[in-house]
Amino acid sequence: MADWMIDIPLRFVEGGCLMKRVFSLGLGIVLILSLGACKKKEEKPVPQVAPQAPSFHGPRIAKGEIKVTVPDDVKGKWAAVKILVEDKTAKKIQEYTVNLHSDFRLPGTDLKILVEEFIPDFKMNMGTITSASNEPNNSAVGIKVFEGEKEIFKGWLFSKFPTVHPFEHPNYSLTLKEGVERK
Repeated sequence: MADWMIDIPLRFVEGGCLMKRVFSLGLGIVLILSLGACKKKEEKPVPQVAPQAPSFHGPRIAKGEIKVTVPDDVKGKWAAVKILVEDKTAKKIQEYTVNLHSDFRLPGTDLKILVEEFIPDFKMNMGTITSASNEPNNSAVGIKVFEGEKEIFKGWLFSKFPTVHPFEHPNYSLTLKEGVERK
C-alpha cells in the first residue's frame, strides 16, 4: 500500500469505500454549486434608467404631451425675439428680430423659421412649460424650422443654454439672443 494510506483504517480502503465517499462528496458539491449558478442566471436584472435632461422635441415625447401655458402677467409683454443665425460655411453671424407667432425666411436659403411662444423665465413641471416670472432669467422661445415644406426641427432655443437641444443643420445654427418687450 502507498505510504499516505497507512493512517487510514483498512475498512475504508477495502472495496473502494473511501473513493466512493470522496467521489460522492465531490459530486454533491458540484451539483450544489451548479444549481446555485442556475438560480443566479434566472434572476432578471433591474433595468437602470440613466438620468436625462428634459427633452422638448424628438421621439421620447409623444405629440401633445407637452402643454405650454403663458401666465397672464407675461402675455402681451413680449413682442418679438432676437435670433442669431450663424452661417457655418461663411463663418458669419447675423442677428434677426422676428415677431412672436410669425415666420421668417432666412435670406438666400430654403429655411423658414416659425417663432411661437416666448417664455422669459422658462420652467417645466409635469409636462407643462410655463414662465416662473416675467423677468428674463431663463429665456426660451419655441420654434419650428422648415427646409422647403419639410419640418426639420421643433423645439426650444435657450438664451443662457444654447447647447441644450440645439437646432442642428450642416450649414446653419440658431441661438436665442433675447426677447424684445412690447412698447
